[in-house]
Amino acid sequence: MAMATATVIGLVGLAGTAVSAYGQYKAGKAAKKGADAAAREQERAARAGKQVSEANAGLADYNAQIAELQSEDAVDRGFEAESRFRTQVRGAIGAQRAAFAGGNIDVSFGSAVDVQADAAFLGEMDALQIRTNAARESWGFKVQAEDYRRRGDIMRREGDNIVAAGSYGAESTRQQGRAASTAANFGAAGSLLGGTASLLQMRYGFKNG
Repeated sequence: MAMATATVIGLVGLAGTAVSAYGQYKAGKAAKKGADAAAREQERAARAGKQVSEANAGLADYNAQIAELQSEDAVDRGFEAESRFRTQVRGAIGAQRAAFAGGNIDVSFGSAVDVQADAAFLGEMDALQIRTNAARESWGFKVQAEDYRRRGDIMRREGDNIVAAGSYGAESTRQQGRAASTAANFGAAGSLLGGTASLLQMRYGFKNG
């Protein structure tokens, strides 16, 4: 009778052990599932971060292209302005010659020549200044374009780093989930073995060691 009672108690204990082991197993699976979900979220956030970086890099590339076009436009506008100014200078010198001629002054001699030469010299200096200003403006836009391109490269590298970090973090999270699941499985197996050993000991007097 006592043996039967002990057996019943042992079976009840074994059932409790099985329930505990199953709980450990379920907890391990839940931990792994949660880790996998967290890892997927990390990867999703990394992809989103890379998309933002790519979008910003694309905008920087576009701005660089605009700056390059502005640089070319500055040169073209400078050339046109210089050409128009030279035409105006020639017209002014022609007007001087006409005025001298109208005053019965020899346009190829003396002060008339000096005045024309001075006007031509000053006009040339101003024309070269127009060209220089255009070149400076063009150079400024080129510097701006290069800055935009470098920003775009940095943004792309940042996007790659975000993805790499996200992948590393996600894999680490998954490893933690797998480790938790494995530990829970070992714990559940240990609980079952321990329960079985107790049952054998109660029924047959089995002693470990």
